[in-house]
Amino acid sequence: MKTVNTYIGSPVERVEDYRFLRGEGQYVGDLVREGQWHAAFVRSPVGHGVIRNIDYSAALAWPGVKAVLTAADIEGEIPKIPFRRPNPTIGPFAQPIIASGKVRYFGEPVAVILAESAEIAEDALAAIVLDIEQLPAAVDRQTCMSDAVVLFDHPGSNIATVFHANKGEADAAFAAADVTVRGQFSTQRQTALPMETRGLLAEWDSQSNHLTVYGAAKLPFFNRKTMADLMHLPESAVDYIEVDVGGGFGARGEFYPEDFLVAFAARKFNKPVRWIEDRREHLTAIGHSREAECDVELAFSKDGTLLGMRGDLYVNVGAYVRPNGMTPVRNAAQFMSGPYRIPSIHLQAHAYVSNKTPAGTYRGPGRYEGSFFIERLMDLAAARLGMDRLALRRRNLVTDAEMPYPLAPVLPSDGRAETNCDSGDYRVCFDKCLEEFGWAQKAELDGKLIDGRYHGLGIACFIEGGASGPSETARMEIEPDGSVAVYAGSSAIGQGLETVLSQIAADALEISIDRIKLYHGSTTYLKEGWGSYGSRATVMGGSAVIDAATKLLEAFKVAAASRLKIDPSELTVVDGVARAKDGRSVPFEEVASMGVRADGRFDNWKPTYSYGTSAVHLTVDPGTGHVEVLDYTIVDDVGRIINPLTLHGQVMGAVVQGLGSAFSEELIYDSDGTLLVGSLADYMIPLATDYPHVHCVSMESFPSPINPLGAKGAGEGGIIPVGGAVANAVASALRDFGVQPSRMPLNPQRVWELIQDGKKALASV
Repeated sequence: MKTVNTYIGSPVERVEDYRFLRGEGQYVGDLVREGQWHAAFVRSPVGHGVIRNIDYSAALAWPGVKAVLTAADIEGEIPKIPFRRPNPTIGPFAQPIIASGKVRYFGEPVAVILAESAEIAEDALAAIVLDIEQLPAAVDRQTCMSDAVVLFDHPGSNIATVFHANKGEADAAFAAADVTVRGQFSTQRQTALPMETRGLLAEWDSQSNHLTVYGAAKLPFFNRKTMADLMHLPESAVDYIEVDVGGGFGARGEFYPEDFLVAFAARKFNKPVRWIEDRREHLTAIGHSREAECDVELAFSKDGTLLGMRGDLYVNVGAYVRPNGMTPVRNAAQFMSGPYRIPSIHLQAHAYVSNKTPAGTYRGPGRYEGSFFIERLMDLAAARLGMDRLALRRRNLVTDAEMPYPLAPVLPSDGRAETNCDSGDYRVCFDKCLEEFGWAQKAELDGKLIDGRYHGLGIACFIEGGASGPSETARMEIEPDGSVAVYAGSSAIGQGLETVLSQIAADALEISIDRIKLYHGSTTYLKEGWGSYGSRATVMGGSAVIDAATKLLEAFKVAAASRLKIDPSELTVVDGVARAKDGRSVPFEEVASMGVRADGRFDNWKPTYSYGTSAVHLTVDPGTGHVEVLDYTIVDDVGRIINPLTLHGQVMGAVVQGLGSAFSEELIYDSDGTLLVGSLADYMIPLATDYPHVHCVSMESFPSPINPLGAKGAGEGGIIPVGGAVANAVASALRDFGVQPSRMPLNPQRVWELIQDGKKALASV
């Protein structure tokens, strides 16, 4: 791509922030329609049970309550939410849009109250009388996989699917190994926590039979198709409108039961209906993630060369398989090898259902879990081999000469069975991280007790997949004032999309960025689009913008040439002006009335792979188990940096989010399937003051060969290695006690218990 303006690579401040700082953002909560009704959801108070009766007569008599909807109001069979990536076995586990006959998780919607105000709707919830016969619940792996409690009569098993990642001959590799190391590890159940909870406003136009849904995020086009199918409407009769969104992180923007029910109510009563989720609902009902266990072993030759990996992964996907619920499971299998050269792999990833909130994607899905698993094993292997843990990693990191490097293919396939890392030398980031972190200088502190606290260093390496296919679209139109309207199929979920795509468009058109007007996400702008997920918006959306810009400049030349009555080849375009050799010129604004526009598209099934290394220096108070992070450094290579400011914000935010995952965030259930976490007093997220020393360095040494920008997805990498790096540092700090963390999170209680267990073990020797 030819670049003249060089906005790409420049630290352009986010153009969208001006309206946010001025209070001019527009969120779903800001939308008010005349005669608007408000929805509140009646949710199951038990994890598993049979619905005997729902008595809503008292609620319906409440002043201001307009209606109450249950499954009985849905004609015919209760619709189920379709999958984004189907596979042969998960069909029976699809989620119905409302509970009918049975509830399978605490918080499952069983009714909807519609009222004049949100407050009235919420208050009326207390008047609903639910008669639910409670059944035994299955919440842990042993119960679920034994089928002692079965959630679905068909197929009569709680195993939704098993993914197989196979490469080379794993059994032969282990037979030839000099050393093997095996471990059992687990990560806790979590959820994404955007500042703004979910919200929807649905309007039905009875005259045109048209449904409009405001509050689209992440997947407006997929959700439009889903809504149209469930409502038995043509796709053209539904529009999803994207307003401002206060974060997404993978969970927000999927199609949930509430999406259908709010729209169904709007259509049934021909009234605008709005719903804003409260924080307790959010913790209860939005997609959960991360609950995974493994029993995995690695095989090495005596010089530390990795020969093979094999074992089993177990992922709790909750009561139903949600639209993208299998992605963390397959990712954990395919990407557990991380950035390491492992010629032989045999992994089985078991997805099982339970009486918990259905799970889905959360920033770095499956990769965070897999990175924690293998990075713990790498430290254990270094000790077993008697090798320095840095030397062991460096020996096995993939090099540029091996690119494109194949990862283990995964079956059953959803069209992504095989994938190759596209470019890079993973040792470069590794060495740069050690240098930036000052490992050599800090190493003398490792394991030392200083002023009552043990110091520890940890390291972890990672890869981050991005540029999820198959396509993305864009359109450009010249406006009467000489600006260019850019319509993007990608969605804005807080990642700086408006800024980054404007930079790309300005450079591709060779005009000033203030002449770009970016519109994104809504289904009214383009015939089709794919949205923002899988670290794809910059690569896929940006490449579509480049294609549209190339075509727009050609169309502009044709239009200008017709005005000047010359051949388009005789024109050059500079700063939005077409110039002929004789000095005559035509600016953008003169051809706007001719409807000069162009559609762009980028098709691609080959992911990009950013990569990097994290190092952490922390201390542990043995008396309390409290861990303090003194220094955290991450170095990644993202192919090509479009905007260093937005990239830095993405990486920094991901690291802090990962530290919250490593130390405090956890969704805990009791044995009956009741969620015990109901507020942010229980679900402890990191504060801005918790981790003040995070150092992020991004490189662009190895551009991606699969897109014209050379860029790679970079929105998730920062979170992926955090658990492994932190756990390794805690183990190194507490080596005198023989502590080897295997479960997350490492909250003070758990760390203190590990220390006590270590003391007891030492005393018994």
